[in-house]
Amino acid sequence: MSRSGQKREEGSAKIGWIVFIGCTIAAFLLGLLASSITERRAESHVARLQFLQPIAEWEADNAKWGMSFPREYNSWELTKKTEEATKYGGSKTVDYLAEKPHLVVMWAGYPFARSYNSPRGHYWAVNDVTSTKRVDEKTPGTCWTCKSPDAPRLMAEKGVGTFYKTPFAAFMNEVKNPIGCADCHNNETMALQISRPALKEAFARMGKDITKATHQEMRSLVCAQCHVEYYFKGKEDKYLTFPWDDGMSIEGMEEYYAKTEHVDWTHAISGAKMIKMQHPDYEVYMQGIHAYRGVSCADCHMPYKSEGGIKFTDHQVRSPLLNIANSCQVCHRWSEEDIRNRVYSLQAKHAEMLERAEKAITTLHLEIGDAKKLGASDDELANVRTLVSKAQMYWDYVAANNGMGFHAPQECARVLDKALGFASDGLVEIARIRAKKGAFEPATVPDVASKEKAQAYIKPFVDAAKAAAAAKEAAEKRAAEKAKAGG
Repeated sequence: MSRSGQKREEGSAKIGWIVFIGCTIAAFLLGLLASSITERRAESHVARLQFLQPIAEWEADNAKWGMSFPREYNSWELTKKTEEATKYGGSKTVDYLAEKPHLVVMWAGYPFARSYNSPRGHYWAVNDVTSTKRVDEKTPGTCWTCKSPDAPRLMAEKGVGTFYKTPFAAFMNEVKNPIGCADCHNNETMALQISRPALKEAFARMGKDITKATHQEMRSLVCAQCHVEYYFKGKEDKYLTFPWDDGMSIEGMEEYYAKTEHVDWTHAISGAKMIKMQHPDYEVYMQGIHAYRGVSCADCHMPYKSEGGIKFTDHQVRSPLLNIANSCQVCHRWSEEDIRNRVYSLQAKHAEMLERAEKAITTLHLEIGDAKKLGASDDELANVRTLVSKAQMYWDYVAANNGMGFHAPQECARVLDKALGFASDGLVEIARIRAKKGAFEPATVPDVASKEKAQAYIKPFVDAAKAAAAAKEAAEKRAAEKAKAGG
């Protein structure tokens, strides 16, 4: 064999040994990795399912769940913090009426004009609902639904319909535990589950089977039990209902409410029939890029964390901006400062659009009220009242959902543009109506520079509306009694 051939053979042999050794090392490392993954999965499995003691069905005491799942429970307890704040959110208490007194005018005649504070952590749910000025003797048990795991327990004991129509005050001694474990988890398997009937019923009416939801979808749906728009159906029943039959968009909800003829209240100043949006967080989220990409609510607001080699879900439900490293940066490879600035840039634009719409809507309510004083009839004001109602409903779809537009920036901007359009059309029309009555200048704007001044201004209107409603109810009662006696 020639020297060149011998060298080639020696070179091939060396390469073969190198490849063999490399494959052996790679196989060894892969084995270590697989072993590590298996161990971690086993640790996670034990951490999730090793119950130190059985948990009863409908167990509402979060501390009893915490005995078996201390990591999750300890992180949940952090929702009691009230000092964390972002530019447009956080757990810090903010009096929105003091911050924006014109909201009192926008909600004249509705309980939100009495009290409207920023939402705090889940730990405070029961405390906050029992201390708000919005609760009175007419408040139904339905208002407990999303405040405590005691609610599904009571529903199971008394029946859903009975629970809803029972007065709120009747359950004061029954509801003690704030939002927690039983609201989202099965007591035997810890699997995510829906504990509130309204969400199941809404899916059924849309022709969807919620039991077919994936685990990732459930990581948003457990939030959708409460973070949604809803209303109380039936004058006596007060049955909690989600208006999704025609879709989750603002247009779908508008169509639903128009067909059902539901009205939350009649505005005390303008006389417009109004809808109060609650907090359509899930509906807005579903129209954003994160939902489209399959990112769940929990991925951002309850990201995973590790402790002692065990991975678990952080139950300190809060703004991702307070935990950027574990939430946003899992997907977005930007600095924390860049992410925060990007979010604030989007939110600032929505805050500007909201303020413009609020100013136009407030002015329109006042202008309609002035037209009434000038003698404008209900027929003359019918269309402009429809415009102010639609403008405020569209505005509230964005204003009431948490995130200041971030969950679906383009959709929120579109909706706010329509809200401002309705209000602007209304201002043009009311100017014509007032001009026909001899008023050619804008109505005098009252001094509502503070919450107290705004509440004092609307009080005569609210009192007059209550008196008129009471008189109408008394007349209807007399008529019914007369008809019964005559029959």
